[in-house]
Amino acid sequence: MSGAANGTAILSRVVEDIAPADARLFRVADRVLAGERLDRDDAIALFDSHDLLAIGALADRVNRAKNGDRVFLCANQHLNPTNVCILRTTCTFCSFARTPKEDGAYTMSLEEAFHEASLARDTPVREFHIVGGLHPKLRVSYYEDLIRGLKERHPGVEIKALTAVEIAHLARIEKSSVEDVLLRLQEAGLETLPGGGAEVFSRGVRKTIAERKLVAEEWLDVHRQAHGLGIRSNCTLLYGHVETHADRVDHLMLLRELQDETGGFLAYIPLAYHPDGNELGEQLGRTGTATTGVDDLKNLAVGRLFLDNFRHVKTHWIMNTAKVSQVALHFGVDDLEGTVRRERIYHEAGASTPEGMTFAEIVRLIRDAGKRPVERNVHYEEVREW
Repeated sequence: MSGAANGTAILSRVVEDIAPADARLFRVADRVLAGERLDRDDAIALFDSHDLLAIGALADRVNRAKNGDRVFLCANQHLNPTNVCILRTTCTFCSFARTPKEDGAYTMSLEEAFHEASLARDTPVREFHIVGGLHPKLRVSYYEDLIRGLKERHPGVEIKALTAVEIAHLARIEKSSVEDVLLRLQEAGLETLPGGGAEVFSRGVRKTIAERKLVAEEWLDVHRQAHGLGIRSNCTLLYGHVETHADRVDHLMLLRELQDETGGFLAYIPLAYHPDGNELGEQLGRTGTATTGVDDLKNLAVGRLFLDNFRHVKTHWIMNTAKVSQVALHFGVDDLEGTVRRERIYHEAGASTPEGMTFAEIVRLIRDAGKRPVERNVHYEEVREW
């Protein structure tokens, strides 16, 4: 079928507001509307296209079929126990990590961590989101005690803690298996894993931005083992640095394949690279120049369209800004993150957004976008709606 004929067929089947101006998207739109899985070439065409509104309309249609007009939010608090990290000199994109004796290095005692968590008592919190550096001396017992202590002090609060990179690091320190570390943390009260540390799976990209970090197969295997134990998780893609569109798509393909295998991923979260305060930003001459709103929206929408076996796509307003995240609710996104309260990692890299938002502020963003706010727990079970 010719491009023109195919375009006519689309126009006859589609709501009028999903008529691509970019002929490269005719095949993609046809497959999306027929409920067919997109392939690698389709995803690259989406990233290459400048027809942002058509991409967004397709993603919005898919999202509405999965989630209606609901947008999830979470009463959560981020907790970063340490910024000391053995990968300080090799993860060139990171602005958070420090060597043990470097200015700004810190490691919280358990009591300091419990005090930081207690600062949330003036607002309801349902989830603690715990990530940090790869400390050379902190053992699994520290995190077991941290999780148990938080559970005792905050009954009913759920724990999302430690990236795949941190889990593998702890297994090396303990000279044990990843499974053993996961079981110990699960016994302490761990519910889910965050999706950080994936960055971009391309070996060439990792050699440039995170040379000593887990390779793709290792990162995926930690999540595979977690899913096998009933520990569900999120997954991410760090975009907007040296990766190509093909690198992004190959990354998404691996995530989709693991989801086909285990069904254990809860949400996909594309993360925007921030260039301030890190070596990569200086090398690229990008200091002060973060990703564009167009690229932010496109990454969210393409994630929704390509990852057809995912129920949830989250925009991280800390990175994308509240306004872009609000627009993203019509680009395939059904989760606006949460209250966060005190975010450190991306603010070290130049994020100009607040360190946290109130429930009322997030609810207003969702309502003003014409969507229905729904509070969720860590497993995306509905708690209440407005």
